[in-house]
Amino acid sequence: MKKNLIALGLVISMMIPSVMNAQKVNCKVKGSDTCLPLSQKFAEVYGNKHPGSGISVIGGGSGVGLSALISGTTDIAQSSRKMKISEKMKITDAGKSVKEVIIAYDALAVIVNPSNPVSKMTREQLEGVFTGKITNWNQVGGPNMKIIVYSRETSSGTYEFFKEHVMNKKNFANSALLMPATGAIVQSVSQTKGAIGYVGLAYVEKDVKALNVSYDKGKTYVTPNVANAKSRKYPITRPLYYYYLTSASAKLNPFVSFIISSEGQKIVLAEGYVPLS
Repeated sequence: MKKNLIALGLVISMMIPSVMNAQKVNCKVKGSDTCLPLSQKFAEVYGNKHPGSGISVIGGGSGVGLSALISGTTDIAQSSRKMKISEKMKITDAGKSVKEVIIAYDALAVIVNPSNPVSKMTREQLEGVFTGKITNWNQVGGPNMKIIVYSRETSSGTYEFFKEHVMNKKNFANSALLMPATGAIVQSVSQTKGAIGYVGLAYVEKDVKALNVSYDKGKTYVTPNVANAKSRKYPITRPLYYYYLTSASAKLNPFVSFIISSEGQKIVLAEGYVPLS
């Protein structure tokens, strides 16, 4: 009996390192600037829990991340929009398949300079502003001041989502200033009195002011915050995605499983995003 217990102990002691090694993940994550702070936190916490892991995270936009996945230069594409059929076809044509996982939800906040007295706008007014039909703040109840529109560049999933869900698929004004990163929009709006832009909720800080938004022609206005996004009261909410090749599932599953676990979703909430449930 004693020999059996000793043998069992040896087996367990041999298994523990192999289990720990199985939890090590080395991978590259690339894409959405909206997802960037969240993915960085996921990588940091996971790396601390599983020494030997190496998870690098960079932004660049959803389109950039998905292109990198297609070309094989990243393991995970983080995206604030769904993968397009044309993108999936490129992977299919290469004889591969892709896995889609929703990691969190996000509210898209419309921001202005804190000195701007305007605090709310309807969807129709936002469409007018970002398409260039409304060019002065006095047209929406504000001061006589030129509106300066800031937008993400076209490779951004946030750009595409905003265009589809806020602007009814209409084109941005030619005068819109396209910014390479979300942080650049926050900085520009914070320094420009007449500015307006849009960012993920986690990027809203004291240097900018988020507008209340109405999707019922001004009957009710809703504040962009985690509670309203979670209840879907706030109308501009969206899922955030990870895409990776099915063939890489075994390698990436420990990290992805951590993200969608209760522990991972606590990080989502702490970082200013909306958890899955």
